[in-house]
Amino acid sequence: AGFLLESRFIRLMAEEELIDLKFRLADGTDIGPSKYSPSTTVGALKEKILEQWPKDKENGPKATNDVKLINAGKILEDCRTIAESRAPVGELPGGVITMHVVVRPPFSDKNSDNILDDSPKKSSCSCSIM
Repeated sequence: AGFLLESRFIRLMAEEELIDLKFRLADGTDIGPSKYSPSTTVGALKEKILEQWPKDKENGPKATNDVKLINAGKILEDCRTIAESRAPVGELPGGVITMHVVVRPPFSDKNSDNILDDSPKKSSCSCSIM
């Protein structure tokens, strides 16, 4: 019986330590909230965002490198954990932390770049000096 009580206590402690996060997209919609361990890395959060990205949204990220997470005005580094990245100021116990998601705009492919490069430049000067 002592072991069961101890394992329940440990499980309760683990649940209390989880952090509620939601991810706010540029259009104001959210992914989440979901509970994460404080030891979860920002890189792992980006993978979760890719998995949960709404299918009806255009210009979604293709890879984790396309996603930037911002919390309290700071861009979070992939190798850091939630515990290292979150700002303790203004957080309420049991509250949900909102992180903002910025998606890097897609790059045009090389074929379309070549087409653009062959077209005349609008900013070029057509003056002649005699």
